[in-house]
Amino acid sequence: MHLSRFFLPVLRETPKEAEIVSHQLMLRSGMIRQASAGIYSWLPMGFRVLKKIEQIVREEQDRAGAIEMMMPTIQSADLWRESKRYDAYGPEMLRFEDRHGREMLYGPTNEELITTIFRDGVRSYRDLPRNLYHIQWKFRDEVRPRFGVMRGREFLMKDAYSFDVSADAARRSYNKMFVAYLRTFARMGLKSIPMAADTGPIGGDLSHEFIILADTGESHVYCHADLLQIRTPPADIDFEGDLDTLIKQWTGPYAATDEKHDPVRFAKEVPADKQVSARGIEVGHIFFFGTKYSEPMGARVQGADGSMITVQMGSYGVGVSRLAGAIIEASHDTAGIVWPVPVAPFEVGLVNLKAGDKETDKACSDLYGKLERAGVSVLYDDTEERAGAKFATMDLIGLPFQLIVGPKGLKSGEIEVKERKSGERMSLASDAAVKRLVELLSARRVLS
Repeated sequence: MHLSRFFLPVLRETPKEAEIVSHQLMLRSGMIRQASAGIYSWLPMGFRVLKKIEQIVREEQDRAGAIEMMMPTIQSADLWRESKRYDAYGPEMLRFEDRHGREMLYGPTNEELITTIFRDGVRSYRDLPRNLYHIQWKFRDEVRPRFGVMRGREFLMKDAYSFDVSADAARRSYNKMFVAYLRTFARMGLKSIPMAADTGPIGGDLSHEFIILADTGESHVYCHADLLQIRTPPADIDFEGDLDTLIKQWTGPYAATDEKHDPVRFAKEVPADKQVSARGIEVGHIFFFGTKYSEPMGARVQGADGSMITVQMGSYGVGVSRLAGAIIEASHDTAGIVWPVPVAPFEVGLVNLKAGDKETDKACSDLYGKLERAGVSVLYDDTEERAGAKFATMDLIGLPFQLIVGPKGLKSGEIEVKERKSGERMSLASDAAVKRLVELLSARRVLS
């Protein structure tokens, strides 16, 4: 993509309304613009990041055996009355009537709708287990939306729903999602810590939040430092095998959000030098709630002995749009964003230091073509901005690598490669620079 043809409205000054780093940098780097309180347009740069995050989420859901579908954003109030949640959910739910006077709502979650779909489509225990998911926009009318996409009113979410014939089978489904979440966040360059959590309006008696440690986090969290050192489950993990040992490794050491924190137990179980007390950002939340929805909504299957069995359910959410902000909170410096390769909007920023110069233009065009043919996504700054402004923009938007081409370097047969994260610079011949970039990117596209 040529920057001269791209839409990238960067801001040099930090907007006053932006309180935290991710909100500031998403506005300054031209990723988002506010449409109204807590509602944002995703501009081309932000949209590319959002799609990268969404795809990683999708791949790990598919790997764990979940099946993708799509449900509508608008739901009937009758469904929520059937589950007894319509009046209990609270003012965060946006309720309205259509032109025929039917009561509707903008879905904040989908337990009722998916239970109806399952109830009407599955009859036998032989059709279980099943896990259905979608990636869809949600709306919750937050009383005080803030922190940009971290606590907006409209947000993109992956929500999955499992259906099982017994509580034991349902916990196996829960464990699969637990492992899938660990892998999902690790692939984005994030270290997530699963923590025992309240179930809230979703319900149930088993729940974990996946927390990213960050100073701007809304939750206060407590955990054993050893959790920060556990390795992420590998890509070839057998989701159909016994996951209990792995789950115990992650849930054995103390870890809890403020709502579940037990100071006495924390002091007793965790040595003083291993106690971590910090702020955290929730990026995923999983629940096992048994028959909370299936019982009142009549979701039953016929068992092996002919009897009717009420199915056991769980739900599993990932804040896809929130993750864009969380990644920035975890990966930035004073100059701007530092994107991990798997979620970067472009992998390389190609900087032409003298646009309009015949030799420099030719060299850049040649490099652009070679990188594109090698499968590298490139943002080519072919504008006539001064060099300092170009460097500032590249650092602000945080692409993993910069390829800097100018007349002076070309005379000595070299171009400069800069790694955004480390700041390391290498002067290489053109072909060597392309080869090196391809090698580095190939090694970093999959972080887990």
